[in-house]
Amino acid sequence: MNYIQANTNGRLHSATDPVLSPLDRGFLYGDAVYEVWRTYHDTVFAFDEHWTRLEASAKSLHLTLPFDAAEAWRELTRTVAAFRAHGGESSELYIRLQVSRGGGLIGLDPALADHPTWVFLVQSLPPVSEEKMQAGLRTVIAADIRRNHPATLNPLWKTGNYLNNLLALREAKAAGADEVVLLNLAGEITEASTMNIAFVRDGRVVMPPLSAGILGGITRRKFLSDVAPRAGVETSEAAVLPADLDRMEEAFFLSTTKDITPIASIGEHLFRVGPGTLSIRLKNAFADFVREDATAHPERFLG
Repeated sequence: MNYIQANTNGRLHSATDPVLSPLDRGFLYGDAVYEVWRTYHDTVFAFDEHWTRLEASAKSLHLTLPFDAAEAWRELTRTVAAFRAHGGESSELYIRLQVSRGGGLIGLDPALADHPTWVFLVQSLPPVSEEKMQAGLRTVIAADIRRNHPATLNPLWKTGNYLNNLLALREAKAAGADEVVLLNLAGEITEASTMNIAFVRDGRVVMPPLSAGILGGITRRKFLSDVAPRAGVETSEAAVLPADLDRMEEAFFLSTTKDITPIASIGEHLFRVGPGTLSIRLKNAFADFVREDATAHPERFLG
């Protein structure tokens, strides 16, 4: 296994070392929030946007974060430095921060927690193979699991409870697919297990709206506000049903760790992939955007 650097409550250690208490509520109940950052050109992408989303998730769970953005940044850079000192690869980085409500007596009552626990994790960013990028991901629609309804565990909250998505992905993997597409209770397409989804129809990009019950992805937001307009591509948000797939020419996922990743198929429906597609043009436009963004934010350069 490639080395993963951890920083638990300020203590630097290998992620394989046992550190957390078995009474931690993140372990017992998934009572936690988290965020994932990545680097482009050794620069942390969209740090402030991810931090703001972490604050919103914590507020929704009535969980108090143990530090502000400035202190979090200091601990992030400490963890990255320790990772590199250990001989961590010089490739782009995956950075995760999880904050749980902490430990205490066993019981659901949040008041039993004594103080929050936090963990930074840093590793080399797992690459998407060039073969997969050209061929696209094979996906299926989950048959047994639906996306959480916003009135239950709202998908807008990035919490430590991913059991619903995990079971859906397990179903897809058992069917031989790379990824899963989840429907909501109304039968509308929402997103994948950890990625937003978009479709290309008549040269325009169509995305399920946040109201369908999806995570408000940072990459999705940057795509809508910056990348697509700069590329001269029109976008819209609208409900997408499985019956609409026959009218979609291309499809792609959007996520922090994989940015824009083409989709080859959803079940029996095939999409255009490879050179010459709008998906690849938009992926290249996204690469141009993050290159310029890294230059514009030298304060987020990790060196």
